[in-house]
Amino acid sequence: MTHYVKTFHALEIGDGGDGRWAAHLRTMDMESRAEDWLTEEGRTPEGAARARGLFEVHMPELVPALDRLAAQVDAPWAGTLLTLAALRPFFSGCTQIGEPGALLRNYDFAPEDCEGTIVSSRFLRPVIGMQDAGWGLLDGMNDAGLAVSLTFGGRFVHGPGFALPLVLRCLLETCDTVDQAVDRLRSTPVAIPQNVTLVDPHRTLTVHVGPDIPLTEAPGHCAANHQHQPVPDEQERFSRTQERLAAVRAAGVDVAVMLRPPLYQYAYDQGLGTMYTAHYRPAEGRVTYHWPGESWEQGFASFEEGARTITLGRP
Repeated sequence: MTHYVKTFHALEIGDGGDGRWAAHLRTMDMESRAEDWLTEEGRTPEGAARARGLFEVHMPELVPALDRLAAQVDAPWAGTLLTLAALRPFFSGCTQIGEPGALLRNYDFAPEDCEGTIVSSRFLRPVIGMQDAGWGLLDGMNDAGLAVSLTFGGRFVHGPGFALPLVLRCLLETCDTVDQAVDRLRSTPVAIPQNVTLVDPHRTLTVHVGPDIPLTEAPGHCAANHQHQPVPDEQERFSRTQERLAAVRAAGVDVAVMLRPPLYQYAYDQGLGTMYTAHYRPAEGRVTYHWPGESWEQGFASFEEGARTITLGRP
């Protein structure tokens, strides 16, 4: 088994306008890669206009933040990229489960492609989460006690719509409860099949979304990397999605179980190794990121900037 060393950062960016967000983005080399992340259509003026229009229709509250961030990125297609409405599809692993007041997830991906930045922001309200694709979130919580996270839905289809990390950002910026977030998610176009787990102090829900299906409530409060049964045998051998879903459903919200197989995965060379385990307690305003033998707690009352270097692939 290959071991990887990954440095995770924690950064306070405020409303994104004072240069800290942009300075960090430059360390991630996002500006030089921006054009590579866009679809072929997204690199045309017509495609850029469509992405901007989609953003203005579905996320009007965030237009000032989008413009503020894009103005700081020295790349021709920065504004289009940050809409996350013209991105090439990406696929990952992940397992997640919720209960009222708590959300627990493993994020499984390729180490070299995981940004690994915990961000505290105040675009419209206080939000803490794991940043991805500029200002999207893989998971996160807000000051109202709402927490959300995503997994890949397991089907390789792609359509018009947003990459889900920005949708999660929008839900946390604009919603207080699971019901409000689901209503907004129901009307927001999503580019690839994804599963979303949402929790607030009183409710938890997992839903399936995608470009070819309506929002569908999932049985239980957990998700791995499939939406429909049966799962093809080849997909199960590669991802073990049904095995992981059964394991997390049986365990419930249990950090110790998430830190060992089959939920903790070591397939880093295949892009399916566990990068981190996140345990959100949004009603308390706290989240703890776990790795075997190490943890890092963050919260609205005491956000700690800095870095942690983790050896991944350690049994």
